[in-house]
Amino acid sequence: METSEERTPMAPSEEAVTEPLQHGYTADKDAYLRRLRRIEGQVRGIARMVEEDKYCIDILTQVAAVTKALHAVSLGLVEEHIGHCVVGAASEPDPDLRAEAIDVKVKEAAGAIGRLLR
Repeated sequence: METSEERTPMAPSEEAVTEPLQHGYTADKDAYLRRLRRIEGQVRGIARMVEEDKYCIDILTQVAAVTKALHAVSLGLVEEHIGHCVVGAASEPDPDLRAEAIDVKVKEAAGAIGRLLR
């Protein structure tokens, strides 16, 4: 399976060859992992509630909380993608590659947003 970096039409710069690839969320990676672990704990709690035959409305309330938490993570990642990947594509020195790279990154963002809204 190819990653979005492999599909990017931008030619690798000298920096890209010598430095490891960094995603937009890299600076906040620990915070994202903490949030995801908290969400994972919430999901385990929901499973426990079902095992213990808790009231359905209480379970649905917890499902809604997990859904909202996942949406918050998703929106943060979309913002990071736009702020890092799309802006990075806009800094491509070659104007022809720049336009194509921006188009690819914007379409990736739009596709991700579309999947979130389904």
